[in-house]
Amino acid sequence: MRATREGFGKMLAVSLAAALGAGACADATPSYDVVLAGGRVMDPESGTDATLHVGITGDRIEAISEEPLTGTRVIDASGLVVAPGFVDLHQHGQTDETYRFMAHDGVTTGLELEVGTGDVAAFYAEREGGQPVNYGASIGHIPVRMRVMGDTGDFLPADAGKDDPATPGQVEEIARRIREGLDQGAPAVGFGFPYTPAATDEELLAAMSVAGEAGASAHVHTHGGPDGAHYAIDLAAQASAPLHLVHANSTGGARTAEFLAVVQEAVDAGRDVTTEAYPYGASQSRIESALYDDWEEWEDERFGVFQWGATGERLTRESFGRYREQGGSVISHVRTEEMTLTAVASPLTMVASDGGAQVSHPRSTGSFSKVLGKYVREDGVLTLMETLRKMTIEPARRLESYVPMMANKGRIRVGADADITVFDPGTVIDRGDYTNAAVPSGGIEYVFVNGVLTIEGGEYLGVRAGRPVLR
Repeated sequence: MRATREGFGKMLAVSLAAALGAGACADATPSYDVVLAGGRVMDPESGTDATLHVGITGDRIEAISEEPLTGTRVIDASGLVVAPGFVDLHQHGQTDETYRFMAHDGVTTGLELEVGTGDVAAFYAEREGGQPVNYGASIGHIPVRMRVMGDTGDFLPADAGKDDPATPGQVEEIARRIREGLDQGAPAVGFGFPYTPAATDEELLAAMSVAGEAGASAHVHTHGGPDGAHYAIDLAAQASAPLHLVHANSTGGARTAEFLAVVQEAVDAGRDVTTEAYPYGASQSRIESALYDDWEEWEDERFGVFQWGATGERLTRESFGRYREQGGSVISHVRTEEMTLTAVASPLTMVASDGGAQVSHPRSTGSFSKVLGKYVREDGVLTLMETLRKMTIEPARRLESYVPMMANKGRIRVGADADITVFDPGTVIDRGDYTNAAVPSGGIEYVFVNGVLTIEGGEYLGVRAGRPVLR
């Protein structure tokens, strides 16, 4: 375990300066609130991979040292990996329960950037006083459109929001509300094209142009396959908006490799385009959404791929229709392991869970631990450092040009926020499944959120040190 010479040299120099302090005596021994002693410190930004000691004071990392440090509390991290806290850009679950599962999965920042919210001020006001992890939501085209069009759905459009074209005045109002959401501090703009099929190219361009004008990233669930990727990339280019394509595995499906090739082509052409994946073969969405509007035309055999999240039962034509009237989350088993692996192993993808508020899919509780346990340790298809890059520095970089506070997250360096995940690389794994998803991950031993222990010895402490992620 060795640091890159340049990266570690810079870290150590800064650590030494911080330890000595301006005008400090040569024999002064600084002390820290918490010391993580002798762990395998891994920082994808600098390439550091070495046995080191990390000193935390308040909400910041104050020292990284080859020599032991003194602290009010010293935690023996030997045999454990000390990594930046994981950043999840796609987490619909913004509740006490889901924040708890995020922390157990090593996530210190969980953001709802695809669907987002239609009222940014209200979203953050409801969570004032702190949450277990850092939190936030985009201003979302979907919920804004629902409000403007008078849709009756509670999360995704159920009627007018998906079925009715917007008038020029309504398009103008949608754009105005998106601009207002950014003015209120939203860290991004969210889109879900398949959920708003009546939205015209002109409407989507008007909405995305607001993101482009502000320099905010557009987080887009586009239509399926490589054609959908081309469409979103072209639209973002017209809008001059940075683009993040969500869940390459869900959107790409059987054509995930082609989907990723389109993204690579855009990156090679200098476009600001990124993407993500989660490590499961089944998708999940709302059964009443526009995705399934043609369900009555399906062959009977097709219904068997669907599983009702609340009960775990596989569906039939009759039960699908009954639950569609009721509304709720449905799991669809539609992808092979080869498709999942293609997305997760790609150097283009970040890790993001697409977790839901209803904890009925294991991606809500174990996405990060599954990648570390299965694809790194068991299958060896990813290196540990490459995987941590996908979980930490890359999602932080996706946002930081527009959200400056993210420049201090996703890093183990002096001066960075003390969002730190400490895990056992030999035991970390997801433990939920499709019939019992609400099981916390294993092997995540310590989690610090803004310097405060949130997971200790694998146990959740229930503290609320998480802060709002705002522009």
